[in-house]
Parts: sequence; structure tokens; C-alpha cells
Amino acid sequence: MKRRIAILGSTGSIGTQALDVISKHPDLFEVDCITANSNAELLIRQAKEFNVNTVVIADENKYQEVFEALNPFDIKVFTGIKSISSIVSGDNIDMVLTAMVGFSGFEPTLAAIKAGKAIALANKETLVAAGAIIMKLAKEHGAAIIPVDSEHSAIFQCLQGEKATIEKILLTASGGPFFRKSQEEIASATVDQALSHPKWNMGAKVSIDSASMMNKGFEMIEAHWLFNINPSEIEILIHPQSIVHSMVQFTDGSVSAQMSTPDMRLPILYSLSYPYRVALDTKRLNFSELHSLEFFKPDMNKFPCLRIAYEAIDKGGNIPCAMNAANEIAVKAFLSGEISFAAIPKIIAEVISGTEFVAEPSIDDIYKTDLQARVLASHLKLNY
Repeated sequence: MKRRIAILGSTGSIGTQALDVISKHPDLFEVDCITANSNAELLIRQAKEFNVNTVVIADENKYQEVFEALNPFDIKVFTGIKSISSIVSGDNIDMVLTAMVGFSGFEPTLAAIKAGKAIALANKETLVAAGAIIMKLAKEHGAAIIPVDSEHSAIFQCLQGEKATIEKILLTASGGPFFRKSQEEIASATVDQALSHPKWNMGAKVSIDSASMMNKGFEMIEAHWLFNINPSEIEILIHPQSIVHSMVQFTDGSVSAQMSTPDMRLPILYSLSYPYRVALDTKRLNFSELHSLEFFKPDMNKFPCLRIAYEAIDKGGNIPCAMNAANEIAVKAFLSGEISFAAIPKIIAEVISGTEFVAEPSIDDIYKTDLQARVLASHLKLNY
């Protein structure tokens, strides 16, 4: 039977690539619902091309435009986050690809998990902000979580069929645009420089997170929750070639790695088709041309966001949630020219210091922490 898919964030980088791989396998997948924040024009085109059942445009100001364009095609149109949460719980959806950027993806992901849906998880902020809650609910409701990020997909693939104990996860990072830059050059980086990722084509927010390596800090926390492994047993390695997408070291000393050319469509398709592999037109590796694969330890002085992420998960509770919220505000401020690149980790650190610690946060505590951290970060950015 075809898997009926809901794509949350269909107009973003992950969403558009997901639709691309789905279009090549119409016998395996059917797109039932797609959602977007405000890109009405692309959402309308996608809805028509894939003949979806339902669309949601989060921006209420764009609702009328989308409704008028799709009503003649008998495509149902809704607006707002609450609508997304309601729709993903429906019986007509088998799997939910959560590709919304930031904390905005938390509520719909939560709703899908409570409905027992299989989750193809590309929204890492959900696990960063509330990993303990999400994993507990997933177990209670029988909701499988299949990672979409290339690194977590690689780890997931390395573990298939294994009955061994993990000794260490080796989480690779490209190093972003600033790996070979000095601390001074990074501090004064422009928006254009930070957005110029050498290997991956991503949205603006994720690109900035990659440049600061906060993205890798998020992925470390995500790996901690997904694979039930201590952060101290997750080693981050900068691998500029982006061929080895991550590795798992077992207690006998052996290491398994997942390798491929850099193409996000591969982990996206694997998450949708799991436990099967299906054909994909990726560029194949030519090992005779791979003259070297390099691995380096990251410099925590050059990339303080990485150190902050380890400290946040070590403190636990609601602190990673505060870190995530502060980062979203700081990145947005940097992209709009309000603060320097060097101010991003400073604002995050100050917000964490100013956050009231909750050891075992409830869902309400997570929402409260997120809001308070955003307010504090918005105030602090004025100082930079």
C-alpha cells in the first residue's frame, strides 16, 4: 500500500527535496497534506502538482490567496498552527515529515506523536527543546521516529541489524564556511559569508546555525535522545569532504560508517521508505577519486556555540529549550543586521544564565521557558 504523507514545511529546503523524491516513486507514496509558513505561491504550485487533499498556510494573511487558487481544484485550505496539529492527527495520514524550521514545529510534531503517526523528523529543535517529553510520548503512543538529518540517518542506518552495544557516536560536521577562518575573521563575518555553506544547500536559519556550529550542538543533543547515549559519548569531528555522514563505534572497537555523496534526498527518501531502500539518482561515490578523507576536532574557542550546547544538555531540564529559543532570536537579529555574528553565542549564554531552572519540565514549562527566553533574548540583543 502507498504511504500517505503529510509534509510540514513543504516549501523549505527539506520539503521541496522530499517532494522531488516522492515524485519519482508515485507507486510508493501519496502526498495527502502539505503546509507552509508564508510562501503561498510555491504552496499553490505544489498542491496542484501533487493533487493533495489538504493544505495549510500558517500565515493567516495569505489564506484568501491560497483558498481562491485551490478551491476550484477541490483542495481543502486551512490556516494556523492549530489546523496543522489537527490535520496530522487524521486517519488518512500514515507518516508525517516534520520539516518546519524552529520551535514552530514542536506543537504539530507533538500532535502527530500523540496520534501514533510515524514521524520522519527533520525538525531538530523539537528534540532539543523537549527531548525527554517527546521520546516518552513516542514510546507511549507507539510513534516511530525516523531521523531525516543526514548525520542521524547515518547513525540509524549503521545500527540496522546490530545487536552490539554502542561505545561512541562519531558525529561528523562539514565545518561550514568558517572552519579554516580565524577567530577574528569569524567574529566580523557578514551575513553573506555566513550563508555561503561549502557543501549543503539549506535555508537561511540552518545555514547560520551551521556557520556557528550551533547546528552541530543541536544534533549532538538530538543524537543523545534518539539513540539513548550520553553526550560525553558523542564525539564531533569536522569532516570537510562531507562523504562520511557519521559513524558508530562499538564495544569491540569496530566502527561502522555510512557514506555517500552530499545529497539530502538520500536520508529523506530513506526515512520515508524505511525499512526498505529504493532507487535514487544520486551521484555515486568513485573511491578511486577520493584521495583523502580528513577529520579534525572542532575548536571550541572559534565555535563557542558548540561548547554552550554541551553545557546546556549537561545542565538538562529546560535549559536546552532556553538555548534554542535564544538562538532563534539571535540568528534572526544577525540576519536582519541588528547584531554581529560574534554576538550570537553571547546572547545565548546570557539567556541561559537568566533562565529559571526546571529539572523535569512539563509541556507547559517548555512553552513558558520558550516564551521567556525569547523575551529576554529580544531585550539583550539591544545591547549588541
